[in-house]
Amino acid sequence: MSPIHVPIQVRACAAAVLALALTSCTLVGADDERTTSTAPGEMPTEVVLVTHESFALPKKLLRQFESDTGLTLEVRSSGDAGTVTNKLVLTKDDPTGDVAFGVDNTFASRALDAGVFADSGVDLPTGAEGFGLDDGTDRLVPVDTGSVCVNVDTGWFAERDLTPPSSLDDLVDPAYRDLFVTPGAATSSPGLAFLLSTIAEYGDAWPDYWADLMANGAKLTSGWSDAYYVDFTQGGGEGDRPIVLSYDSSPAFTPADDGASSTTEALLDTCYRQVEYAGVLAGAANPEGGREVIEFLLSPEVQAALPESMYVFPVVDGIDLPPDWARFAVQPDDAYAVDPAVIAAQRDDWLTTWSDVTSR
Repeated sequence: MSPIHVPIQVRACAAAVLALALTSCTLVGADDERTTSTAPGEMPTEVVLVTHESFALPKKLLRQFESDTGLTLEVRSSGDAGTVTNKLVLTKDDPTGDVAFGVDNTFASRALDAGVFADSGVDLPTGAEGFGLDDGTDRLVPVDTGSVCVNVDTGWFAERDLTPPSSLDDLVDPAYRDLFVTPGAATSSPGLAFLLSTIAEYGDAWPDYWADLMANGAKLTSGWSDAYYVDFTQGGGEGDRPIVLSYDSSPAFTPADDGASSTTEALLDTCYRQVEYAGVLAGAANPEGGREVIEFLLSPEVQAALPESMYVFPVVDGIDLPPDWARFAVQPDDAYAVDPAVIAAQRDDWLTTWSDVTSR
């Protein structure tokens, strides 16, 4: 959801959480070469998960996986969804792990076209099939979802008796001049998702929309954390912009003092849905262990832990959300989407054009 998968909420802090949580696992750099002590004919005793730096699950769940399978789980994390995908493609002939998690729907086609993943052999639980790819679900299994959405500080607008924006069109209205901040598409996974929203909405006219957006005083930052925590009025700092690009889950983290409402709201007509996948790597030393990791990620226990661990929604039906999520984290009924194959073919050209328009 990378960072498909950069924060969904405090994803910027997830690497630190992971370092504390994985005392039963080995955490090494993603660039380290794969090593194994398994002798020919012996069953592997470890499984290596390649993922982004925002991967984090409760320690007790990771220990339970090792206890149930008899495998040692080694986690190799680096960068966001784009970084992970690029490294998987570059190492596809000599994979550095057995299974990967974190390739999202904006990068899926590239990994599939490059032959990074093998058939997982995993049967999707009820609900997950609705998030599968049209071509490639046998190799990339949906694990979580979340939508990138414009968010507003509802209190800021109420104090000024102003109506907040509700659509992409509203963001170029002079009434909202100098109020919007967003991470850039070239440096941020949510920023790229927002660019894709505008492409889905405006088609070939999207550069004109961005020219109008910048002329209306939109501010670009390098990443989500700067936009939310530095510039956003509800980010906890001294921000002066009450409109920010964030996530549909963000209002769950900004409850009002009375707990009956949230101080922020996601604009559900602006959202782009992200889905993160897991897959067994082609040529893996332990493909069966990789399959067990995917089944673990789809287990009810892990799916229930996703909101508070990685700030994303589960894809499996019947999972209870935390109370604040159930009250305030509303998902869009009809989020924007762009065909992953089209993204793969056009991404570089789109980003070049976007950079030209936003640097004028």
